[in-house]
Amino acid sequence: MSFAKWIGGALGWSFGGPIGAIIGLAIGSLIDGATDQSGSLLGEGRTRQSRSSRRSEPYRSSRQTRPRSKPTTQSGDFEVSLLILASVVIKADGRQDQAELDYVRSQFVSMYGKERANHAFRLFKNINKQDIPVRKVCFQIRDMMDHSSRLQLLHFLFGIAKADGVVTDSEIDQIYMMAGYLRISNRDYESIKAMFYNSKDNAYKILEIDKSASDEDIKSAYRKMAKKYHPDRVIHLGKEHQEGAEEKFREVQKAYEHLQKERGF
Repeated sequence: MSFAKWIGGALGWSFGGPIGAIIGLAIGSLIDGATDQSGSLLGEGRTRQSRSSRRSEPYRSSRQTRPRSKPTTQSGDFEVSLLILASVVIKADGRQDQAELDYVRSQFVSMYGKERANHAFRLFKNINKQDIPVRKVCFQIRDMMDHSSRLQLLHFLFGIAKADGVVTDSEIDQIYMMAGYLRISNRDYESIKAMFYNSKDNAYKILEIDKSASDEDIKSAYRKMAKKYHPDRVIHLGKEHQEGAEEKFREVQKAYEHLQKERGF
């Protein structure tokens, strides 16, 4: 798989707005050395046209580009969004920890395979050098990406923050802010966060209920959360992301089983 073919498949709806600008700059820094087998530049005609149009056209605001209905999010759309938001979290505490970088890379290798992961990291290194307009990027993702895919993004971001074993307040604050921009509710945020951080109330938080909930409330919450986090909810992203979604699904099952044992029902 050549870099040209990979980036062509990864752009999707993301090649536009603030995300398109970020990816355009990242490609621009790679393009001189990126050639296909015939020796021509990566996507030469298309890339040059896109770069020239970006110089002549102003950024479009999230309000101006908001579609009436969300297009189907493809694996490449998710991948590009993930690279950008991962860069934000990694830099949240003012330093780039190698354990966090290794976590991102290992996740990409497990999801996409070594070759595709290598392509992604060529792009990631150049994304990481940029100042990301977090609010605008999150608004574009929010307007273009379905809710289940946004929850999967949040799950990955918490994994990055936890990767080095030390979660800083700045990392948590950054993820919380992005969750708000992505229109992820506080309960959904706390549910996914609880999958990574131990506390005596974790099972309740994962199921999005209070400790005062009845046994029937717990059963109802389990059915609701199992449906929300079922891997089939992200089937449109491909098998690689279904496997990642299974982690959330297993955490819901574990939370329910814990409360079953604790309460004896």
